[in-house]
Amino acid sequence: MDVRRRPSKALRPAPNEPSSAPEPTGAKASDALPLPLYFTNALFFTLFFSVAYYLLLRWRDKIRNSVPLHVVTFSELAAILSLIASFIYLLGFFGIDFVQSFIARASNEAWDLVDEEEGEDHRHRLMACSPSIADHIIPAVSSAEDEEIVDLVVKGTIPSYALEEQLGDCKRAVRIRREALQRITRRSLQGLPLDGFDYGSILKQCCEMPVGYVQIPVGIAGPLLLDSFEYLVPMATTEGCIVASTNRGFKGIYASGGATSTILRDGMTRAPVVRFPSASRACHLKFFLDNPSNFQTLADEFNKSSNFARLQGVQCSIAGKNLYMRFSCTTGDAMGMNMVSKGVENVLAYLRNEYPDMDIISISGNFCSDKKPAAINWIEGRGKSAVCEAVIKEEVLKKVFRTSVATLVELNMLKNLAGSAVAGALGGFNAHASNIVSAIFIATGQDPAQNVESSHCITMMEAVNDGKDLHISVTMPSIEVGTIGGGTQLASQSACLDLLGVKGASKELPGANSRLLAKIVAGSVLAGELSLMAAIASGQLVQSHMKYNRSTKDVSKVGS
Repeated sequence: MDVRRRPSKALRPAPNEPSSAPEPTGAKASDALPLPLYFTNALFFTLFFSVAYYLLLRWRDKIRNSVPLHVVTFSELAAILSLIASFIYLLGFFGIDFVQSFIARASNEAWDLVDEEEGEDHRHRLMACSPSIADHIIPAVSSAEDEEIVDLVVKGTIPSYALEEQLGDCKRAVRIRREALQRITRRSLQGLPLDGFDYGSILKQCCEMPVGYVQIPVGIAGPLLLDSFEYLVPMATTEGCIVASTNRGFKGIYASGGATSTILRDGMTRAPVVRFPSASRACHLKFFLDNPSNFQTLADEFNKSSNFARLQGVQCSIAGKNLYMRFSCTTGDAMGMNMVSKGVENVLAYLRNEYPDMDIISISGNFCSDKKPAAINWIEGRGKSAVCEAVIKEEVLKKVFRTSVATLVELNMLKNLAGSAVAGALGGFNAHASNIVSAIFIATGQDPAQNVESSHCITMMEAVNDGKDLHISVTMPSIEVGTIGGGTQLASQSACLDLLGVKGASKELPGANSRLLAKIVAGSVLAGELSLMAAIASGQLVQSHMKYNRSTKDVSKVGS
């Protein structure tokens, strides 16, 4: 058997790893120069073109004066020697890389011919060991080192999305994908962190084809005194003033005796769309679903999908031959999108037996409505519908917020109510609910895109106790949160949930943790609304943003 093998790139150290091997003897001659490289290059470039110009001038004069060209003076001899020396340097500096790459390419092509002859035998050996692996790892990735795998990813031989499965090492897969991306795009990802993250925790759950992670600072605001309990609220944001402003709102609420909250509804929705040959057939199914006597049959089919999913109701809407069915169900402590979708599939399978002419168009027909502003969420609610209120004392308004009851009531009417109505707002009758919702969502592993409907909020303010105190409330019909599943399983987000005391599923009462989280979100929005409105009323908004939301640091120096 021929023991000769192709020199493997795996002998070279992997990217970002120090090498203990000596430097190759074929390195550039310039690597050993005692002077800086840019200075040496400039010197020889200048010398080459200067002496070449000098010799051309001398030879022109000799031709004009009929002097033989082989008759040279000492200065001309020195110029010729300098020209040769500079030419040799420049050829060596720029030519070695070309020659080496040409030789390496020719060598690789020669070894590829050898590999082709051995490839079939190698495939049979792999098939004998594991046919499933052989189908996906040809050429054999499992025996190659990182540098070889990077090259295969760049060439498209190995799909980037399959690295985790083929390597069995999530972090190594991320490092290889990251290096391949940099070579393909010729852009550096140096500022994107790689280390310090458990990439196995997001596999087939949170993110595909990762190349790093983004750092978002987490601030703590509080304590929030809500329903006689105190909570320190984590907020992940890159906007200055948000945490500080919310914290000031918490301070004012605490000094006034705290806030109270109530969950009005708890039900996640999914709305498939089906089509019939005629509108009358679509209406027939609508009447069937609207009939209370049929509800238990539908619920039995729906509830098969989960121990926690429980069908609450079905709301139908007709558009010609198309029927939209909005299913609503409880989902325990999960946000519940997957749970309700599974239940809907069970019901659709049952209905198809009863209505064979029904054509299922989509599991989601946007009548749900998920991650889009929609009046149905504003009116009917989705997820947790919550209301939170507090009475802020007159002395607290003056001391903490530097404003008055009358000023805030008028501002709220003109800005949050009338102003939003003039703008044609849908669920946006508030000052900045989405700021607080987004910050808490990111910190606790919620779906950030659901901030769209979760931030639906109407802020109300009125004078109470003979006009001395302020009653403030926020009503939020569509807070979509969960304490299990998705991003809540990640270490950082899990720690933030644990800080709030709502980590995981409630063993005593399913759904209690997610409902409490919704209340905390509403309480935090209440504090944020109170603080921002007070800042606007007292003229502190611009001043506070200039103080907390503008950096005086030289970012270029910080980055370097």
